[in-house]
Amino acid sequence: MTTNIFMIGMPSSGKSTLGRQLAKELNYEFIDLDKKIELAEGKKISEIFNLEGEEYFRKIETEQLKRIEPNASLVIATGGGTPCSGNNMDFIKENGISVFLDVKPQKLEERMRNSKKNNRPLYNLESELLVDTLTKTYDERIGIYKRADIVIEGDTDANTILWILDAHFSKAMKDIF
Repeated sequence: MTTNIFMIGMPSSGKSTLGRQLAKELNYEFIDLDKKIELAEGKKISEIFNLEGEEYFRKIETEQLKRIEPNASLVIATGGGTPCSGNNMDFIKENGISVFLDVKPQKLEERMRNSKKNNRPLYNLESELLVDTLTKTYDERIGIYKRADIVIEGDTDANTILWILDAHFSKAMKDIF
């Protein structure tokens, strides 16, 4: 079995960075769902939000998610809201192993402000209330995120994720290692 691995969590939780590292370690292909959407739409995520709105974006996001082949040896970094839209979390759980990177809002704010990239359409990095906005969103999403197969709190690295995957899914992971 060559199970897909879905990285879920808030923006700046490390889904793309750790997902790339994990894919390399497993000799899997890495997919950033936001990049896949940008390629399909020919626009940046922020442009899609500005021109078409969040509802349209979530529709496209769901379509791109559901085009992912099951058991294709992929590590997929989802968008922060991907699991929370429609029945996307059900799809994720039915088509792979889900890993929730649980990073608290204060740490997310620090990472966002330090990244110098202002490409998060739902978050104003200039706002004094950024941590409040992140906390509100985190609180709204946590129930869905916690449905993940694996929950990893705080900072981690790809090797730790591999170890946890192996410990939790030793039967499923035998073909991966």
